[in-house]
Amino acid sequence: MARKASPPLVKPSNVNAIGVMNIVSGVINILVGSGLSVSVVLGTLFLGLVCLPLTLAPAILGLFEVLYGIKLLANPPQAVKPARTLAIIQIITFVYLNVITGVIGILSLTLYSDPDVKAYFAALNPDEAA
Repeated sequence: MARKASPPLVKPSNVNAIGVMNIVSGVINILVGSGLSVSVVLGTLFLGLVCLPLTLAPAILGLFEVLYGIKLLANPPQAVKPARTLAIIQIITFVYLNVITGVIGILSLTLYSDPDVKAYFAALNPDEAA
């Protein structure tokens, strides 16, 4: 039997926007988190090692953001789900006075609710229940 070729999956522009925003936010978080960690540790003559887990949190978040953004922008598309947890953690970064990442988290959650984006993720993950 001949199989019908499925039409190519068209990536909505909002998915590209989420990917780019995550990469930009991730790079900012990696730079800020690393800089904050180095300045706290060296500025306190290594007594700031106690605070290192708190100061490295933005850098770790940045790593996850960059990896997720790269997966979203991959061609051909990879099977990924909407990262609502990542967006919520981005919003929590308001505690660190990180306004850029917080706004990107809010925008990501808003864009995930777009019908085109929902349909795209549903097409990427056909075995997942809606």
